[in-house]
Amino acid sequence: MNSKVSVQINALKILQTLRKSLALPKLVKPKNDPFETLIITIISQNTTDINTERAFENLSNQFEITPTALSKAETNEIEACLHIGGLYKNKAKTIKNISKIILKKFDSSLETILSLPLDDARKALVELPGIGPKTADVVLLFSADRPTIPVDTHVNRVSKRLGWVPANGDYDVVRIGLQSLFDQKDYIKVHLLLIAHGRKYCKARHPKCLECPVNIYCPSKRLGDKYE
Repeated sequence: MNSKVSVQINALKILQTLRKSLALPKLVKPKNDPFETLIITIISQNTTDINTERAFENLSNQFEITPTALSKAETNEIEACLHIGGLYKNKAKTIKNISKIILKKFDSSLETILSLPLDDARKALVELPGIGPKTADVVLLFSADRPTIPVDTHVNRVSKRLGWVPANGDYDVVRIGLQSLFDQKDYIKVHLLLIAHGRKYCKARHPKCLECPVNIYCPSKRLGDKYE
């Protein structure tokens, strides 16, 4: 059995186990409106799901979540809605600027971008101010059903500790490596389960290796001893 096949078998066993032991984060849902997904993902940067949900609720109670409405909103009003989520000044500025660009350049719709070939669509999204590859891939996966796996800090850390991708791999190396291990139909579950696992067990500083439901498959399970 070659190493690639061995890693893939390991990955499928782990995914099956995580499905049984973890609840999926539910903030961004499949088939969400693309612009709404974009706004939620911007708000979620460097904050918790609870605060993201509260900030988005504040924003949607105050404004219609459309490029037209948010481009016309006063920046300080957007800031007030996002205050609970942290980094609210930067996020408000990003949301207002992106809304203006999508309104003027794309006729108030992301569909023009999302209909492009995948790599071109990702490039166009990343060219928007304040949008990185993870945010672009979230929009592509959840709102356009495109075959990609967004890599946040949890996905990056967990996939490297499990030995699925190179320890020094950059964003695209990790993303492409993960995509090669799983069927496209499972990409959303892979993304969400690795986030959930990173939050509950495979933490950055104090991984709970003894409690981890997949520790028998993990080549890095002694990491927990280093941080106890």
